[in-house]
Amino acid sequence: MKNKIVRIKDIAEKAKVSTGTVDRVLHKRGRVSKKVEEKVLKIIEEMDYEPNLMARALGSNKIYQIAALIPDHEIDFYWHAPKAGIEKAEKDLKQYGIIVQQYVFDPYDVDSFISKANKLTTDKPDGIILSPIFYRETLPFFEKWKVAEIPFVLFNTQIAECEPLSYIGQDSYQSGFLAGKLIHYGQPDSCSILIAHIDEETSNAAHLLKKEQGFRNYFAQNNLDHQYKILRVELNRSNAAVFMKQLGDIIDSTPDLGSIFVTTSKAHEIAKYLEQRYIKHIKIIGYDLLPPNLYFLNKGTISFLINQNPKGQGYWGIYQLTDSLVFKKEVPIIKYLPLDIVTKENANYYVDDEDAVYLDI
Repeated sequence: MKNKIVRIKDIAEKAKVSTGTVDRVLHKRGRVSKKVEEKVLKIIEEMDYEPNLMARALGSNKIYQIAALIPDHEIDFYWHAPKAGIEKAEKDLKQYGIIVQQYVFDPYDVDSFISKANKLTTDKPDGIILSPIFYRETLPFFEKWKVAEIPFVLFNTQIAECEPLSYIGQDSYQSGFLAGKLIHYGQPDSCSILIAHIDEETSNAAHLLKKEQGFRNYFAQNNLDHQYKILRVELNRSNAAVFMKQLGDIIDSTPDLGSIFVTTSKAHEIAKYLEQRYIKHIKIIGYDLLPPNLYFLNKGTISFLINQNPKGQGYWGIYQLTDSLVFKKEVPIIKYLPLDIVTKENANYYVDDEDAVYLDI
């Protein structure tokens, strides 16, 4: 039977039973004698039968409601990309009964998140995709969804202990480690380095703490602690004057500051400030291919961007849920996306190739 598609009819003919009997054995429904069941199962194994799950899904007419709990991209543009990935996946998978309902919340308002998470829970979807940017407030919902047996997929922020169906995104620790290596190259023998967390409460943002840990460990593991002084700051743009004063105070009080590692997608805010003050000797490493980040990358104010592939995160998150719900497949607990280092010389390859983020990797 090698290289031949095995049909239920083929199994029935070899077992000398009806196709209905084979169907009952496969789906464990209806009464079949133990002897016949064992005979059919043995033939199924011998013939290496694989059900056509795709055809079955197409013919089932079942609708699967997936809830996407995502931050509002009109408040923080970063979230436009995962939203686009989710919508692209929904379009591609609509033929299998996949419908995605978006529950959009304010990424800077925890009450907004809780309200939408409560609404989602009440609606009882078949599956959930979310980025748990509010760590503490998300934990109780994980427990509710487990009790309700609703599978959930995380993207952007990994929380392994919550036992999701799957996590899609980067290894935050490794991305921080990589940022440390990028900053180390080209630096003088010693200088100060600043870790800047912007618009995030790090005590409630597990992925940022992992980035910082990875960054620090690069210098520790390479015995560079005595050469480089690593500082950290949490900045908030809600008050522009306070933001600029806090940043200015650090720069003015640290004359040997050589690099700034921005752990969020807001590297352009640092770049804009440095440009306004005509400061050109400080290297900036940041994340994400947002238009303002690309603008300063192209000018050379930002040295490197680490692409987190947010479109791919949203896209593959919906695919993982579909594989589990529709095709009854086991999905990988973790699907790490590559750590792409983007410079002004190769940025166009990432920006122009819109379909690249959807390639299976």
